[in-house]
Amino acid sequence: MSDPVPDVLAPAKLGPVTLRNRIIKAATYEGLSRDGLVTDELIGFHVRHAAGGVGMTTVAYCAVSPDGRTDRRQIQWTDRALPGLRRLTDAVHHEGAAVSAQIGHAGPVADPRSNRVPAIGPARRFNPLGGGFTRAATKADLERVVRAHGRAAAMAIEAGFDAVEVHLGHNYLASAFLSPRLNRRTDEYGGPLENRARLARDIARAVRDAAGDRIAVIAKLNMDDGVPGGFGLDEAVRVARWIERDGSVDALELTAGSSLLNPMYLFRGEAPLREFAAVMPPPIRLGVRLVGGRFLRGYPYEDGYLLPQARQVRAAVSMPLIALGGITNRRVMDRAMRDGFQFVAMARALLREPDLINRIKEDADTGSLCIHCNKCMPTIYRGTRCVLVEQPA
Repeated sequence: MSDPVPDVLAPAKLGPVTLRNRIIKAATYEGLSRDGLVTDELIGFHVRHAAGGVGMTTVAYCAVSPDGRTDRRQIQWTDRALPGLRRLTDAVHHEGAAVSAQIGHAGPVADPRSNRVPAIGPARRFNPLGGGFTRAATKADLERVVRAHGRAAAMAIEAGFDAVEVHLGHNYLASAFLSPRLNRRTDEYGGPLENRARLARDIARAVRDAAGDRIAVIAKLNMDDGVPGGFGLDEAVRVARWIERDGSVDALELTAGSSLLNPMYLFRGEAPLREFAAVMPPPIRLGVRLVGGRFLRGYPYEDGYLLPQARQVRAAVSMPLIALGGITNRRVMDRAMRDGFQFVAMARALLREPDLINRIKEDADTGSLCIHCNKCMPTIYRGTRCVLVEQPA
């Protein structure tokens, strides 16, 4: 007999942690940290989602080293950051939710001009964010990054987090190494998939070694970069099997797209070109207006749009999986549960309505008001929000 379909609103175990339900607020860069530190506004952001009913909220993005930030405002794992992170986890726990920290290294997605340190990647390449070149990472760089992930996991435990989410997607550093388009190296980190996956697997194992069974370990893994010659589903299935065999994570969250080359492949829906241009400095603003459509390409939206790809990973592994992409209502949540996923992750729908889960509990037919206009995306520079609703003071 097949296992019963889980109730998405019932408590569930994620590694050593019990969540009050199977719904996770996905990592959405909040744009609310300052000088690498937590702010009251960042705490309020996550408290709203915790009070709104999610089982766990995810703090994004917490860089493992200074050169791993996409910009210098972002939280990084330092002793200075710990008191604020502890205030944040305490506040979320007070609302009855768990809290995860997304940890990672941005690699070629980092902005070296903002960070004031060079960006690193699989190879030297022009970095449009900083107007210079990303430096090819040395073996010593990569070993440093692996150790930094382990330290981040240990600090997350000290700060009171229930889980960490290791960022292996979106062509951040580990994902860039997975990509045959970006990784043309000929050393032990390049060439066949086993070599290109070395960094991702080493990072996940370092995090598990540091975390033990004290907190849950999640990895966010690309299924498809969404660019020709990039990392795709067939290779993602193989990497998922290796990670399962390594025993390094408690669950995989399945994602897609490249922050470096094709971000809309993850988000789907309209591409907010005009809104992105409006928040950019004048030279970049003109470029966005003239050629931004080549980078920000709109894709048709439908509920559960990543499920067809994710089902192929589901068929290949037995470990818990988190479904992401167009999770907006109880109907699509239940579809994911029937398809064998253990958890679902939501982002834009909760930006529009942080209390959506509480309302779904009251009425299973409750629909999301999110229209997938993606105008929330450019707000990351001044505080991530839905532009269609008035924000709390």
